[in-house]
Amino acid sequence: MVTLTVNGRTHQLDIPPDMPLLYALRNHLELNGAKFGCGRGQCGACTVIVDGKAVFSCVTPAGALGERKIRTIESLGSAEHPGPLQQAFIDKQAAQCGYCIAGMIMRAQALLETNRQPSDEQIREHMAPNLCRCGTHMRIFAAIKAVIAKGEL
Repeated sequence: MVTLTVNGRTHQLDIPPDMPLLYALRNHLELNGAKFGCGRGQCGACTVIVDGKAVFSCVTPAGALGERKIRTIESLGSAEHPGPLQQAFIDKQAAQCGYCIAGMIMRAQALLETNRQPSDEQIREHMAPNLCRCGTHMRIFAAIKAVIAKGEL
């Protein structure tokens, strides 16, 4: 049995401890926001927040998390009531195919929760591990800057 605390709720899962967190989230908890991209922690489509830090869930064993708090894109808002960062991504049309966006938002969320006024360089450096094959990086950057300018999160 593996115990995971996800989006404020504790779950007991009958899964092997070495199962990637991504599979536990998608296949056992039906939280499908994080996506399988590369399976190697190189693209960021699977990014979630664990104890305030952005992590690649595809290479994080579920059993290694213990009491740590896990947050997924589902914790930030809904289609009907998107969170501030989600709304900024919508407003700036930061998604083209949309596959990377949940991971991008979670990585940006982790940054803004620890640094409300990051410099442009800090934003670029923090977001660098997440890839967007459609090339909407400038719109993603604009969405993050919009949230910073509004001072909301």
